[in-house]
Amino acid sequence: MKTAASAMTGRGQRRSMGLLLVLGMMLLSGCVAMPRLERVAPAPHFAATDFFAGQTEGRATVKVILRTRHPVAVHGTGHLEPDGSLVLDQMVEEAGQPAKKRQWRIRETAPDHYTGTLSDAISGVTGVTRGNRLVLRFTMKGGYRAKQFLTLRPDGQSAHNVMVVRKFGITVAVLDEIITRVGP
Repeated sequence: MKTAASAMTGRGQRRSMGLLLVLGMMLLSGCVAMPRLERVAPAPHFAATDFFAGQTEGRATVKVILRTRHPVAVHGTGHLEPDGSLVLDQMVEEAGQPAKKRQWRIRETAPDHYTGTLSDAISGVTGVTRGNRLVLRFTMKGGYRAKQFLTLRPDGQSAHNVMVVRKFGITVAVLDEIITRVGP
């Protein structure tokens, strides 16, 4: 038969373990710091379908929890379909990995509102533009939730992209990228 003292000890141990688990998760989530986002400005306006039509190049670093930061290069070719949808084919070169292809299909459904697909996402892509900032959201394989903050720079030819990937509310990866338009 359990005594009141032994029951209290068991509950106290469970609380301590729970607290340690929460603190451990907080510590791990702190391992992937988010870069500073550029300010939202009214101009230039970020029109995603215009910016990504043509050739783009992205130079990035990605930090995955419990791993070292490593480089990523993205080469994109976008074109507009007759209905105004953007089809963006990308080749992603991540250090230590074979190059992989992916495709975005994005369409403006209302002023400054986008929907679409991404070949390596398991959900649809949604996006909203406010001034020079486009925010995209989607879910990746494995239930990872991605949120991208793309900020068009004043030159209108480059954008700062910060993608935050979370699982169970914990930040597990952050990509910090500069995307540049390199041709029509």
